[in-house]
Amino acid sequence: MPILNVELGSRSYPIHIGSGLLGHGLAKFPVKRVAIITNEAVAPLYLERLLASFEKIGAGGTAIILPDGEAHKNWDSLQIIYDRLLAEKCDRSTAIVALGGGVVGDLAGFAAATYQRGVPFIQVPTTLLSQVDSSVGGKTGINHPRGKNMIGAFWQPRLVLADTDTLNTLPDRELSAGLAEVIKYGLIRDLPFLEWLEANIDRLVSRDAAALSYAIERSCRNKAEVVAGDELETAAEGGRALLNLGHTFGHAIETGVGYGTWLHGEAVAAGMVMAADLSQRLGWLAVSDVERVRELLIKARLPISGAKLGSERYLELMSHDKKVIAGRLRLVLLKRLGEAVTWPAATPEQMRATIEQCCAD
Repeated sequence: MPILNVELGSRSYPIHIGSGLLGHGLAKFPVKRVAIITNEAVAPLYLERLLASFEKIGAGGTAIILPDGEAHKNWDSLQIIYDRLLAEKCDRSTAIVALGGGVVGDLAGFAAATYQRGVPFIQVPTTLLSQVDSSVGGKTGINHPRGKNMIGAFWQPRLVLADTDTLNTLPDRELSAGLAEVIKYGLIRDLPFLEWLEANIDRLVSRDAAALSYAIERSCRNKAEVVAGDELETAAEGGRALLNLGHTFGHAIETGVGYGTWLHGEAVAAGMVMAADLSQRLGWLAVSDVERVRELLIKARLPISGAKLGSERYLELMSHDKKVIAGRLRLVLLKRLGEAVTWPAATPEQMRATIEQCCAD
């Protein structure tokens, strides 16, 4: 069972990756009471097993079951969590546990960061996207009608428990959405991994267990290294912001069409094509490089064309991105495959040309 560490000094924590962890992965974790936050899709599959696992270590638990979907990553769901925590008289020693995908993890993490000014937090991700990305690094939050993830906090978990068996019940569309974030790591900083993905994408799509385990471990290792170097995304150049390749365009898609219409990974995939196209326009990538990105995403069964919102609507939505500093949008682009940069100098004309090209199909 691979165990990685996110090195953050006194707030460092392990990432456990393997099969069957819901049943025995908590043996050494010190906690006496938990509030498990999950949703209506995941609860029937894994809630009882996780509750039993906590009971084995003497921890009593309560469950808070939310509606499923990105459309519910909002203040209303957060209020449901607060109401239940207060009704159950949960105190500062109660650990909040996220059992589910990225939406559950972000909501539960934000609740943990803010309930009684901060309580312990455990991530138990059950989707590929959450196992390789959103469960690691401490970003939490909710969506706002004007922008995705605009309200939130950094709050690191004490433990990430990624049971690969949970991927057996993951719908094909959700699996592909997770592959978008896996591919991202190869594009931004790990060319050998990108080449491995090109050679093994069919194994991942067909749910080959060994290939998925390797991809999860390699992705988490990349994420952990980036987070350790720039936890709060404050680096003037590069740093943690590079993990947002495709996300500025992708968040515009998610907000523009309505949360939940596109899965997050689907929007990121289309956004990465747009970032690659713009990088090619700047003279950094060859046309053949952009085609490599497109072909890999197609094999992963992901969209490569963005939503038809119109370039002005994209630019308006992108102006609310968290990477806007002093009125200038810092896009994450590709100097070459395997090396990303933050770039504040893309002109509206260049971005319009990319949007019109990549949203025309």
